[in-house]
Amino acid sequence: MGSKGGINMPTEKEVNKSSTVQNLRGSHKFRMILILVLMAIVIVLFIFFKKLRIALVVAFVALLAAFGLEATKNDWDLQKLWETKSFQESKVSRDTKGNILFDKLGNITTDSTKGKSADQYNCDDFATQPEAQAFFEKVGGVGNDVNRLDANKDGVACQSLPKGKK
Repeated sequence: MGSKGGINMPTEKEVNKSSTVQNLRGSHKFRMILILVLMAIVIVLFIFFKKLRIALVVAFVALLAAFGLEATKNDWDLQKLWETKSFQESKVSRDTKGNILFDKLGNITTDSTKGKSADQYNCDDFATQPEAQAFFEKVGGVGNDVNRLDANKDGVACQSLPKGKK
C-alpha cells in the first residue's frame, strides 16, 4: 500500500484487482457458470469415489438448489422465513444483475425504490458517520467493503462525515 500523509492508501493495482473481483462476484453470469463447474466437479468425484457418494449426492442437491435460485434470481431471508413461516413474506428482491437490495440501514429490502445493491452505496448516501458505520457493518464490514466506505481498512466507514447520531 502506498502512503500519503501517514495514511495507507491502496495502490492503483490493488484497486483494479479489488474492482475486478467485485465485478466477477456481482456478475449473475459468473455465479451461474461457477455453480455449473462445481456441479461438474461433484459428478466427476461421484464417479471415482464410491465411499463419498452420499455426501456428494447431498452436495449436488445443494448446488442444484443454488443453481435454481440463481437462475430464477430468487432468494429468501431464512430468519424471516423461520419467524413468519411464509415464503411470500420472506422473499428477497434482487436487481437486474441478481444482486440483493439493501436500504440505507443495511436491511435487506424487497422495494427497489427504498434500496439498492450494496455496491451502489457510497459515503454521499449517508448524513453521518454512525449511519454509514451501521450500514457498513450490516452488509459485511471490512471483508465485504464493495464500495470502499472504509478506504484505509481500519474498520471505520466514511470517516470524513459528521459524527452525528445514528
